[in-house]
Amino acid sequence: MSASQKYNSQQVEEKWYNYWMEQGYFHSEVDERTPYTIVIPPPNVTGVLHMGHMLNNTIQDVLIRRARLKGFNACWVPGTDHASIATEAKVVAKLKEEGINKKDLSREEFLEHAWDWTHKHGGIILEQLKKLGASCDWERTKFTMDENMSASVIKVFVDLYEKGLIYRGYRMVNWDPEAKTTLSDEEVIYQEKQGNLYYLTYKIENSEETVTIATTRPETILGDTAICINPNDERFNHLKGKKAIVPLANRAIPIIEDDYVDVEFGTGCLKVTPAHDINDKEIGERHNLEVIDIFNDDATLNEFGLHYQGKDRFVARKEIVKELESLGILLKTETHINKVGTSERTGAVIEPKLSDQWFLKMKELAQPALDAVLNKDVNLVPDKFVNTYRHWMENVRDWNISRQLWWGQQIPAYYYGSGKNDFVIAETKAEALEKAKAQTNNPELKLQDLKQDSDALDTWFSSWLWPMSVFNGILEPDNPEINYYYPTNDLVTAPEILFFWVARMIIAGYEYRGEKPFTNVYLTGIVRDKQRRKMSKSLGNSPDPIKLINEYGADGVRVGMLLSSPAGNDLMFDIDLCKQGSGFINKIWNSFKLLKSWEVDKEIPQPRSSEIAINWYKAKFQETLLEIEDHFSKYRMSDALMSTYKLIWDDYCSWFLEMVKPNFGEAIDEKTYKDVISILEDNLKILHPFVPFVSEEIWQQLGTRTKEEALIVSQWPESVSIDKKIISEFSFASEVISGIRNIRKSKNISFKDQISLQILNNENTSATFNEVITKLGNVSHLGYVAQQVEGTLSYRVKSNEYFIPIQGAIDVEAEKGKIQEELKYTEGFLKSVQKKLSNERFVGNAPDAVVAIEKAKQADAEAKIQMLKASLAGLE
Repeated sequence: MSASQKYNSQQVEEKWYNYWMEQGYFHSEVDERTPYTIVIPPPNVTGVLHMGHMLNNTIQDVLIRRARLKGFNACWVPGTDHASIATEAKVVAKLKEEGINKKDLSREEFLEHAWDWTHKHGGIILEQLKKLGASCDWERTKFTMDENMSASVIKVFVDLYEKGLIYRGYRMVNWDPEAKTTLSDEEVIYQEKQGNLYYLTYKIENSEETVTIATTRPETILGDTAICINPNDERFNHLKGKKAIVPLANRAIPIIEDDYVDVEFGTGCLKVTPAHDINDKEIGERHNLEVIDIFNDDATLNEFGLHYQGKDRFVARKEIVKELESLGILLKTETHINKVGTSERTGAVIEPKLSDQWFLKMKELAQPALDAVLNKDVNLVPDKFVNTYRHWMENVRDWNISRQLWWGQQIPAYYYGSGKNDFVIAETKAEALEKAKAQTNNPELKLQDLKQDSDALDTWFSSWLWPMSVFNGILEPDNPEINYYYPTNDLVTAPEILFFWVARMIIAGYEYRGEKPFTNVYLTGIVRDKQRRKMSKSLGNSPDPIKLINEYGADGVRVGMLLSSPAGNDLMFDIDLCKQGSGFINKIWNSFKLLKSWEVDKEIPQPRSSEIAINWYKAKFQETLLEIEDHFSKYRMSDALMSTYKLIWDDYCSWFLEMVKPNFGEAIDEKTYKDVISILEDNLKILHPFVPFVSEEIWQQLGTRTKEEALIVSQWPESVSIDKKIISEFSFASEVISGIRNIRKSKNISFKDQISLQILNNENTSATFNEVITKLGNVSHLGYVAQQVEGTLSYRVKSNEYFIPIQGAIDVEAEKGKIQEELKYTEGFLKSVQKKLSNERFVGNAPDAVVAIEKAKQADAEAKIQMLKASLAGLE
């Protein structure tokens, strides 16, 4: 069968992906084989494929395809995350475009819109992953809001509450005024920003005295309930026991004393606003201060904001500053750098806010997960992240798990009265009713008397169960699938969710199955552009992955992504990498076309050169196979690909095929051809995890294959003992061949013209590759000599000398003429340099570096003249 002339990536990719899907190669069921399991980091249901997804899922696919070839029962579970904040924001925005306000809808009506949106957009990213070649078990696709997934979340909430680990508390939380919900500490990103430090004067009650305070947020003075001084600061002894008047609000507030105040910062006096700062709240609790919250949920000012009520906090800040300035209260303004917390999801500046929320106690739960990583039961790759992980786990805070959203699992708390503790926790409303009857001793309670908490659970509270819930391990903890597939093998994810997700999955694994959820965590780097900027839509520096696939083919893009993706280090992405990947695919295809063009003759014997070439390549393949296995064991994907790349490009295409290629117009012997096909099949097996499409296409064109014989389910090559001697011998022989080629090129000796080669064998090298040297050098006669041969072109490899007779190889007179012309030019050049260096004025005034360059030119010219004279003497 002849190979197509041009490789059509789109056609090939669609054909084989459909074939793999039709044959069910991606699907896994429990059987007698050893499982190899990966659970996908579920992308947001709102998402589309970006470069980070491309990198992450390419690595996962490489691992899963290799495991399949190695005989494991490979199972890669895909799915999507409901992404509470992001999805609700998308739905709210869509409704707004349609003239609908969320406030005007019931929860049930809003959820109908949310589900409609999810069904319309939710599968986009998974379909895009198929174009990349992701061999997920699509029959197992999960969504974190699937009925059984949600039931698992609710069951865990109830269990943790009954264990005393979940509680409801009135605490300072991170408030996202755009999403109108709380955030956990890990969902707040702190950024250094330049702001202002405002110095304001507060009058002392019944006095002409004033006190100056410094604040970065002048709008919050309207929520001040005290001025605080350090008891050891003698500057303010006269203020003890007095009261100050809040500017604009004209409220009298006490002047209190607390060691918390830093006497060196600002003026040494601190305004205390317990509703809007965690440290102020703690001071307020110590001194029983009033709490005045001046903000609405959207960060506009409320009635405590006086005449600024209804205005956005940043608008109000500017106007308040102007008013304070006009009243002479603002003394001065200084620039000030401080860390501003922003929402990981919406980018909005968060507000500290006192609120009743649900929390999970983490300290006790975290210890087994910390021990697992420190004891290497769970391996973080690279291990530079271990210290970061340990720091976070040793300083873990209680997790705020409630969100003021409707999209998500609704908190299973049911209120039966108006009291703070008038609630029960249950998996269903019917169970809640029975618990409420028992708790209140009131058998007359009815379902309509119960009101479920309106908040939803944090998205991560569902995804932390992912490795278990995808196998129904929470609802049925002893089912065959969870017992077989769990713990999973490898997790591939980004370092930025090491704590959001990875740590919490490990915590959940030990709490609910008493063991780790996975053995290895491969932490990828961030995909950046050539300027080291993180790729993002806002910067416009992130290419569309689907366009890249359409232009360079999925295989080409996969190679491009992996070529510069060291574990845990950022990837400096350049489209040229995809071009390089596409070039590699074309190289593989063209080498296949070459061997398919050969005619096979059963009658002719195998040449010695081909026999040697085959033995060498098999040894080289085994050496590379060991390298690849070592790289995979250390999760060095880029190195594993590079070893494969060099083997195919350099050793197979550039050397091996040239060694066995029949002479023009001649046939190849059958034995060699069969060996070449066998070697190609092994090449395709190690290529397949990286470039699945072109490898399957070539595999299928090599012969008629049954569905059981497809490359995707073939067997990874076995490691055998390596003939290191033949590898070493070829390494030397390749330099000999390169020497011949260099002389041919420099002396314009056509490859069609045969030459004679004589060897002064000082290295005592073997004659193993002589037939190969003869073939690749087009040598008519190869012989050994005992001394140097005059009247020849020569070169060295180590201490060996190689001589090519001039007669019949080159036109001696023409070559003499060329050398003499070059010698004349070089001698003239040397004179000009020497003249410059003999000029004392030049040498004395020119910079040392310039003089050094001229001296280097002189030395180079002298060496070249000596070489040219030697060459000329050899032609005499």
